[in-house]
Amino acid sequence: MRSRGKIMEATLEVIAEHGFDGVTIAGVSAAAGVSRQTVYSIFGTREVLVTRTMEHLAVEVMTEIRSRLDGPETVRDYVVEMVIGGRRAVRDIPAMGALLRLDGINPVLHPDVVQHAIPVVRDLLSPLTALDPRVAAVLDDIVLITTRLGLSVVLFDDPSIADDDDLRAFLLRWLPASMTVPPE
Repeated sequence: MRSRGKIMEATLEVIAEHGFDGVTIAGVSAAAGVSRQTVYSIFGTREVLVTRTMEHLAVEVMTEIRSRLDGPETVRDYVVEMVIGGRRAVRDIPAMGALLRLDGINPVLHPDVVQHAIPVVRDLLSPLTALDPRVAAVLDDIVLITTRLGLSVVLFDDPSIADDDDLRAFLLRWLPASMTVPPE
């Protein structure tokens, strides 16, 4: 495994165990078995290291979620299953679960979190245009509401929607208006 990959794996381990505030260049370099200089030369700063690592993980997670989204036949169903898959990833992957700990350099606290998430969500939602070509006209709106909804579901989880079926029922009950494609 190349140094960059080893460093990112070590960073995920540190995040999972100690949270974002527990990430140090020295700790990550030791865990990865590389020098601190190697970490600095590849990432520059601790903040960039954490951001790039979490972006990489998010893309991997979203790719996995997308692979499970072959069944939904409507825009609403696709969005619902994507949100449920995202929450499941945050619950199941320790480094993603660290997003729920609101400590210092947590990417969720970054003022541009929505702007950083939009390209990932847009990529995930791009197959919607194959379901219904009219989606192209409103895809940006669907991306924005899905991004905000997904962040809300993850950050403000609630016992009333704790399992996937409860969350699915809630989303299906309330999403129809915002996930309807306008007539041509």
